[in-house]
Amino acid sequence: MARRQSPRSTGADTLPEPDDFAENITDIDVAEEMETSFLEYAYSVIYSRALPDARDGLKPVQRRILYMMSEMGLRPDRGHVKSARVVGEVMGKLHPHGDAAIYDAMVRLAQDFALRLPLIDGHGNFGSLDDGPAAARYTEARMAAASLALTDSLDEDVVDFVPNYDNQLTQPEVLPAAFPNLLVNGTTGIAVGMATNMVPHNLTEVVAAAQLVIANPEATLEEVMELVPGPDLPSGGRIVGLDGIRDAYRTGRGSFKTRAKVTVEQVSARRTGLVVTELPYMVGPEKVIEKIKDAVGSKKLAGISDVTDLTDRKHGLRLVIEVKNGFNPQAVLAQLYRYTPLEDSFGINNVTLVDGQPQTLGLLGLLRVYVDHRLSVVRRRTAFRLGKRKDRLHLVEGLLVAIMDIDEVIQIIRTSDEASAARERLMSIYDLTEVQANYILDLRLRQLTKYSRVELEKEQDELRREIAELEAILGSDTLLRQVVSDELGEVAAKYGTPRRTVLLEKEDDTPKGSAAALPAPKGKAAPLALEIADEPCWAILSASGLIARTAHAEPLAESGPRVRHDVFRSVVRTTARGELGAVTSTGRMLRLQAVDLPLLEPSSGLPNMAGGVAAKEFMTLAKDESLVALVPLDTVIALGTAQGVVKRVTPEYPLNREDWDGIALKDGDKVIGAAPAADEDTLVFVTAQGQLLRYLASSVRPQGRAAGGMAGVKLAAGDSAVFFGVVAAPDAGDGSGEGGGGSAVVVTIAGSGSALPGTSPGTAKVTPFDEYPAKGRATGGVRSHRFLKGEDRLVLAWVGRGPAKASSSAGVARSLPSEHGRRDGSGVPLTQSVDAVGPSFA
Repeated sequence: MARRQSPRSTGADTLPEPDDFAENITDIDVAEEMETSFLEYAYSVIYSRALPDARDGLKPVQRRILYMMSEMGLRPDRGHVKSARVVGEVMGKLHPHGDAAIYDAMVRLAQDFALRLPLIDGHGNFGSLDDGPAAARYTEARMAAASLALTDSLDEDVVDFVPNYDNQLTQPEVLPAAFPNLLVNGTTGIAVGMATNMVPHNLTEVVAAAQLVIANPEATLEEVMELVPGPDLPSGGRIVGLDGIRDAYRTGRGSFKTRAKVTVEQVSARRTGLVVTELPYMVGPEKVIEKIKDAVGSKKLAGISDVTDLTDRKHGLRLVIEVKNGFNPQAVLAQLYRYTPLEDSFGINNVTLVDGQPQTLGLLGLLRVYVDHRLSVVRRRTAFRLGKRKDRLHLVEGLLVAIMDIDEVIQIIRTSDEASAARERLMSIYDLTEVQANYILDLRLRQLTKYSRVELEKEQDELRREIAELEAILGSDTLLRQVVSDELGEVAAKYGTPRRTVLLEKEDDTPKGSAAALPAPKGKAAPLALEIADEPCWAILSASGLIARTAHAEPLAESGPRVRHDVFRSVVRTTARGELGAVTSTGRMLRLQAVDLPLLEPSSGLPNMAGGVAAKEFMTLAKDESLVALVPLDTVIALGTAQGVVKRVTPEYPLNREDWDGIALKDGDKVIGAAPAADEDTLVFVTAQGQLLRYLASSVRPQGRAAGGMAGVKLAAGDSAVFFGVVAAPDAGDGSGEGGGGSAVVVTIAGSGSALPGTSPGTAKVTPFDEYPAKGRATGGVRSHRFLKGEDRLVLAWVGRGPAKASSSAGVARSLPSEHGRRDGSGVPLTQSVDAVGPSFA
């Protein structure tokens, strides 16, 4: 390619130099030029793009968007328009930059997770914390109700207007801002050599602080902070530690930690989960899930089995983090705080423009700048309204003069050669001003009928009253401040919402009103053990089929608050990481892990089984199969069936199976009771016809799993066993209530076999167990209850140590009769139906 020659070079294609051409080369200092150009560029970025004005809290592009939407009439009571239309109007008239930057600013003004009080009502996909918005051609927008408070009274000369970029239009230098938008919504921006990062606050609290500054300009920071204790983030969450916030309120710079709102819930029968319902500011659920998976994959996090995002529009954010069995949820949460965005830091940097200069202001400084701006706006608005009303009063007074002699006024106008002559004659005859005379001349003749004297005099009085009020406001600084304060109160009442973010002074503080929240682990305390220690505990099965475990191994209480399901059918001492067995009515035995059982909340009284989970959630049961008892796996277990079969099973259970048969049952038979039985313990059968048989467990030799047992009690025709149990030897107490503490008793409740369960009143009887003689195995036993008229069978029987109680309604314990029965062997009337009977601790 040929080299292009300069205009002054020689050659045939060279352009001739003009006659008046004079070469002038100026030498400049490159360093000075770079410094000057860079400073101009930096000032342009700082003032015109990146930093907000301390008065209305808006950057230039945000201010231009709201102003243009106001000019377009996109009020909240009108329909949405395409976002691209708004972007085009702003770009073409006020903001000569790319449409992407304008749309990005517009999107942020509509995001309720970014602003505490959104200023644009968006229709469509305006993005989320994890995804960007749809294109401007797809979304629609209009002004939010709160943005009306920012642009109100722009037509009343409340702020200065400046030319736009091509001097063809004007735009407001700042918006009137009827509420402290900078503190309420916060902002973020990066300029040249400086940046701003301001946190949102609660509107009601900020307005209360502004009212304090209005009433007392010398208010201290401590007084203001009593009204504004800390930020109020759009996403809620928790702020831990307030020292950094106090530093920011004092100096304009500081930082604080935000944490997600997390509760511990039983997400399934076997799993406990950490449920996240609020995240730190500007943290999305997908980001949290990604960080959790990365930390689990890199072995930084342990104890997490799954993470599920159940967020929807109806219920809001719900992130479920399942904790593996055997791990402490609080310790897992401490790890999550450390390695994931569930705990995040926010650095406050209150850099804002004050009189065109960037300054770093504390809370009190920001409030004072806003209050001064609002006082100026209200003062200028009052002066504007005063001028308008004086002008109108001047015209009304001229009309009143004309109305007094309307016929003469019409005659003057008709006899004048031209309008100027009529004006001069009206001014001279009626002593009118030129404005009044012109107004009368401009009126149509038909309009004079509307101006009755009474109406004009009424309007004149109203105008004079309003003028007096406006002049009083302008003449009194106290009245002016009161007007500003009252208007702020109206805005707070209209747009204010309750606080969302909980403030915690220290990490181990528990927020008020959030008992279900998981308290944060103490920072200086010993670190929590990640895995649950293998400590002794109790595994419990209730009469309604709920199973659970306690958090301690102390003896179960003999008394205490009682609620439904607190009747214990089986109580087994085990450890948190131990194994235990479950015996079903079909004779199956299943292996259970104690750590899988739901943990009951600690209490000073009886464990509350309302926190248990139905047994069918832990094991697969057939249609007519039910859980009979929980038993230990390291001792001999005695089983009793409805057909009177008894068996003691040796603890030789398969290690490679989770379930096996504990007894071979005959057709139609079922297991009715199971419990550990040493040789010195006593086995007890009670039949439906009221027979009781007791004998030593040593008379039943232990058998293998495949055996079918042996005859335990001899049953009459049509009879069946309703209870089988083991009464431990007097010195074999284990603290469960079944040991040697207290004498054993026999509880029997009679009723009618033909009546519906729970509808027959029947009779109840409590008899000392020692009064029943021991008989040989496979005999018929002795009579335990004599039936009265209408009774033909025992509906319930129980044998154990300690006074038994029956529940006749939910949560009400009722002591059974303590006498040893009547002479005829019958019980006393039981006037209420009974749904459960248990040992003393039940």
